[in-house]
Amino acid sequence: MPYFSDKQIARARELDLLTYLKNNNREELVYDSKDTYHTRTHDSLKINNGMWYWFSRGIGGKSALDYLIHVENFTFTDAVAHLLNEKGTEKRSSNNALAKNERVTNLVLPLKSLSNNKVIDYLISRGISKKIIYYCINNNLIYQDIRNNVVFVGYDNENKPKYAGLRATNSSRFMYEAEGSDKNYSFKLALNNNSNSIHLFESAIDLLSYATLIELKNEDWKDYNLLSLAGIYQPARDLKNSKTPKTLSNFLQNSPNINKIYLHFDNDVAGILASKAIQYSLSDSYEIVDSKPQNCKDVNDFLCNYIKQSIKSNVLNDR
Repeated sequence: MPYFSDKQIARARELDLLTYLKNNNREELVYDSKDTYHTRTHDSLKINNGMWYWFSRGIGGKSALDYLIHVENFTFTDAVAHLLNEKGTEKRSSNNALAKNERVTNLVLPLKSLSNNKVIDYLISRGISKKIIYYCINNNLIYQDIRNNVVFVGYDNENKPKYAGLRATNSSRFMYEAEGSDKNYSFKLALNNNSNSIHLFESAIDLLSYATLIELKNEDWKDYNLLSLAGIYQPARDLKNSKTPKTLSNFLQNSPNINKIYLHFDNDVAGILASKAIQYSLSDSYEIVDSKPQNCKDVNDFLCNYIKQSIKSNVLNDR
């Protein structure tokens, strides 16, 4: 596998996006005003003052290298090679493996914003309990990064951050995992060591929605163990050959008291297949309960409908 020296990588990083596009793909540049451009392919990707930012995705940077990786989907090595127009050299596989492991195990947490206001407003707009939001913020489970994304942090057994999932707080569908994230430790609220059950969700938003539903029923959500998969679980084509999701497997390995798993996946084809795959792989050792939301897309959708119905009922009762 080719590699590049630190000097070569530094040289590749020096090239800003505007210069790169002017020299290599001028047709992609569209002039706006006052030294501001956008790209023809992505009109929400703005370039100004040596920086670029893709507003619809909530990501940005300075270098053409960042652009090639995050927008054009180049691998890091291919992006460097493209910018330098070089092939690189071969490095011993043992060193490559070490470098790869270092990238995986060293989590790079996004920089924190001075405020969490946008995260709070966003989660409240999704129906999430304000008490639960503040609990998560105060315990460093969620925070707002400098680009106003919400960051969901997962910790290992020594309470060290090992995973960070980002999600936009605006209308875009931006979702991203921080560099070095370890899916063995995705976002969770596992607070009851005495419980024999775990509730599993596709996303952190669904997890927080379920905690809110528990609170709305005047129960204590801290009596539960809630675990998210950090995204859609993709089972094997043959469901019987599917592997258990890493974060679930790791949790079960460290929680011998668990004997019951509740599945709260989306009410769609992907969610149904994921539920069946886990039932195939774990039903011999655990009681599996498929608790996908009825007549709703997902748990958050169920929560929002529940809140609307409750408000409607209260209005009718007040008349």
